[in-house]
Amino acid sequence: MLVKNFEKEIVVVGMHCMNCAKHVEEALKKIKGVKKVFVELESGKVKILSKNAIDETLINSTIENLSYTVKN
Repeated sequence: MLVKNFEKEIVVVGMHCMNCAKHVEEALKKIKGVKKVFVELESGKVKILSKNAIDETLINSTIENLSYTVKN
């Protein structure tokens, strides 16, 4: 059986240090279904990997609840 994976890349504005990046990573990993999160602090890029699609609104609200902004 072929399992498709979901991958979402976003840009997060407002992360200024490794602690910021870690907070974003930990919060996103708590979303049901998220398997891995990669945060690139310098560019603000965040890659989310999961087995199934994750609602973009849930991703955005999770980040915004940490006082960061998702750049569209």
